[in-house]
Amino acid sequence: MMLLDPALAGRFARITLDHVGREYPYKLDQVLTGPQDAVPPAALHPIFHGSFDWHSCVHGWWQLLTVRRLFPDLPETLAIVARADAMLTPAKVAGELAYLDRPLTAGFERPYGWAWLLALHAEAARHAEGWSDALAPLAAAFAARFMTYLPKLTYPLRAGTHGNTAFALVLAHDWAATRNPALVALIDARAQDWFGNDRGCQAWEPSGDDFLSSALTEALLMSRVLPAAAFADWFDAFLPDLVHGEPATLFRPATVSDRSDGKIAHLDGLNLSRAWCWRAIAAALGANHPAASAMTNAAERHLQASLPHLDDDYMGGHWLATFALLATGDTASA
Repeated sequence: MMLLDPALAGRFARITLDHVGREYPYKLDQVLTGPQDAVPPAALHPIFHGSFDWHSCVHGWWQLLTVRRLFPDLPETLAIVARADAMLTPAKVAGELAYLDRPLTAGFERPYGWAWLLALHAEAARHAEGWSDALAPLAAAFAARFMTYLPKLTYPLRAGTHGNTAFALVLAHDWAATRNPALVALIDARAQDWFGNDRGCQAWEPSGDDFLSSALTEALLMSRVLPAAAFADWFDAFLPDLVHGEPATLFRPATVSDRSDGKIAHLDGLNLSRAWCWRAIAAALGANHPAASAMTNAAERHLQASLPHLDDDYMGGHWLATFALLATGDTASA
């Protein structure tokens, strides 16, 4: 299995340094309440106005800080630190917070962007420069939004795109584990409500613009929520035919027909996020699980299908390196 090394980490960093400050093209997640709201992205989002959209800029910063921590001697880390010092400041965070106070922003970046902001804050806390303190009010705001949102979410979103509930809660749970016991308890309870009785998953995926596996992100969340033995029992009932290579679609990388089409390019992300999920689930189950080798082999196939294509086009280049880092890095800390 190809794992992260300095050369690969440097490649990820160079790709992302090229776009975290690139303001255009940019896709706003915004409800206009009047002509006064039609202003440039940087006026609305002092930090996260690059990378084509808000959430991609957030997780681009997560990726850069993670690379800096894992490989502090890379040439790229000097640029990462300098730019983080300039961008991850209390004044700029205040501007991001002000956007959340605008009318009709309750659904802004819900839940994908919320979760990535928490992941960025958790990563920033592993560095000594004060970036975590600056981001803390923004993390608290999104944690509070999760606390309000999850109790009223009757049904989970199982789509393979930004609305996916399980993926967001994996990141939120990891952040909350050492910071917010109430959010951990809420995520645990809601995950059991939504997914605890799932059996015999058919894995009808992928859809044409998925970048997440509905089946595997659900399983990854349950690996966070359940004790190891209970997770193994749940998983074997959820995917009972895994040792026979079924559902076959989970083992087969997606075909990407046009990497200049932003939605179709999502499928490269599906391959990378599946590689991450397969690796993490296999690690949670242990090497003695009957499907352990099948899972790690599937991870490698998915990784090799899309790793060469991270920056073939800006439609993938503005975000795929993050998912490549998930797929190749330390799954325990991602």
